Amino acid sequence: MVRGHLTRRGLGLAAGAALVAPSVAAGRTRIPMVVRTSGGPVRLFPDGTYGEVASARGVPYGRAERFRPPLPPRPWRDEYRAEAFGPASPQRGTEPNQSEDCLRLNVWTPDTRPGRRPVIIFIHGGAYSTGSGSSPLTDGARLAARGDVVVVTVNHRLGPLGYASLARLAPGFEDSGNLGQLDLVLALQWVRDNIAAFGGDPGCVTVVGQSGGGAKIATLMAMPAAAGLFHRAVTMSGQQVTASGPLNATRRAEVWLEALGLTPDRIGEVRTMPVERLIEAAGATDPILGGSLYFGPVLDGRSLTRHPFWPDAPAQSANIPMIIGNTRDETLAFLGNDPANAGLTWEALPGRLTPSQMRIDVAPEEVVAWYRREHPQMTPDQVLIRATTAARSWRAAVIEAEMRAAQGSPAYVYQLDWAARLPNGRTGAFHTSDIPLMLDNVRAEASGTVGPEAQGMADVMSDTLLAFARTGDPNHAGLPWWTPYSLERRETMIMDLPPRMEDDPRGDERRFFGRIPYLQPGT
Repeated sequence: MVRGHLTRRGLGLAAGAALVAPSVAAGRTRIPMVVRTSGGPVRLFPDGTYGEVASARGVPYGRAERFRPPLPPRPWRDEYRAEAFGPASPQRGTEPNQSEDCLRLNVWTPDTRPGRRPVIIFIHGGAYSTGSGSSPLTDGARLAARGDVVVVTVNHRLGPLGYASLARLAPGFEDSGNLGQLDLVLALQWVRDNIAAFGGDPGCVTVVGQSGGGAKIATLMAMPAAAGLFHRAVTMSGQQVTASGPLNATRRAEVWLEALGLTPDRIGEVRTMPVERLIEAAGATDPILGGSLYFGPVLDGRSLTRHPFWPDAPAQSANIPMIIGNTRDETLAFLGNDPANAGLTWEALPGRLTPSQMRIDVAPEEVVAWYRREHPQMTPDQVLIRATTAARSWRAAVIEAEMRAAQGSPAYVYQLDWAARLPNGRTGAFHTSDIPLMLDNVRAEASGTVGPEAQGMADVMSDTLLAFARTGDPNHAGLPWWTPYSLERRETMIMDLPPRMEDDPRGDERRFFGRIPYLQPGT
């Protein structure tokens, strides 16, 4: 017990994250459950799913008019009963409850009474086209209870609704290429103006994002409108070195319009078409990358006036402490469930190392020969994952860490080595496997984190996030001393049991692929 409240781990929490959450279970709350926001009163509800906290789900932070910048929400007078998650942005796939009225956020708090609690805002992944802040993997109740912090998750516009660049095709669409980013700016402004009512400190805000969420954060770090709205940043397997150039982005928009059966002189019809048609047309073939159309941030000269991490790290974010993370076997998440990628032979492997998988122009035979010579213990299946990870998914993380080090504001870098399990039984440290560990949700459905050691790994990583959110330094009692990344040593925390520090892990792979120019997908 801590101060009369039962914790999951009993006595003592690392990083000074003592649990002091008051009981809110069974209507016995001792904290105010109605708070006043800029939009109107919001009623919170007890959330005992993972801890004794209160939550407000589906709170409007803005409203979206199609292909226009977001606006503040319409004020309300009666209590907004924040019991249920709000809609996700319209998208392809199986995400439930989709609507264009998607500018909603969720808050978990251990106490709405005034306090100096750090605020952790998680931005979901799914590239820029899928996902929401409603996943059980990103539920904030357990982290809020564990660390006496306020946790927020956010929905925003995705796909063509958030990133179709129509500015060069017709007037009135000047901001259309970055609307999803502008939604996030508005959400951050809402947090600045309202989070104190939920017990949070608006001067101590950490943004955390995985995959596309991390890329959105990297982009926000270069957006003038986002300056001063967050104070620490954590990107997990999600980077954005360069944005889409305006010409490539316009070409994609033209292909999208063609799929809708529209010519540029009829572009205004996209404001009134059924949203299902807009999303379906996003399945057209991308003229630059192949596959379905890529929609992401655009160098529009308005809200985004420079590339996020090229030619250097953005000066406006130099004083923001940063963690940059990746997983050792990123592409196992994309390739590991395909039966065609299991039991490969050396003869078949080059055919699987396609440009769409490695995203760089290199002869696959050269790649195979290098791995066979330098890593003879690896099987063809293992080389497929390691090569595509090193060439495609890891490169941008290295570039961003190098840019921060060169700027003199180095990041803390980690690599997850602890293995999770895919639905087909294959194991590895794959893309997304750090989400339930960082947010302390290993018991959530589809976490992939199984076995008796899963909670121990989550203890290490979630205490890392809590320490970083409080102080800007991730060090805590459960880690060896973690020093920031330098160009001389390339210091990296290996997240495993036990965690350990290494200089330049996978340095030979970094050097081999570093000879070849990297192009951010989408540019």
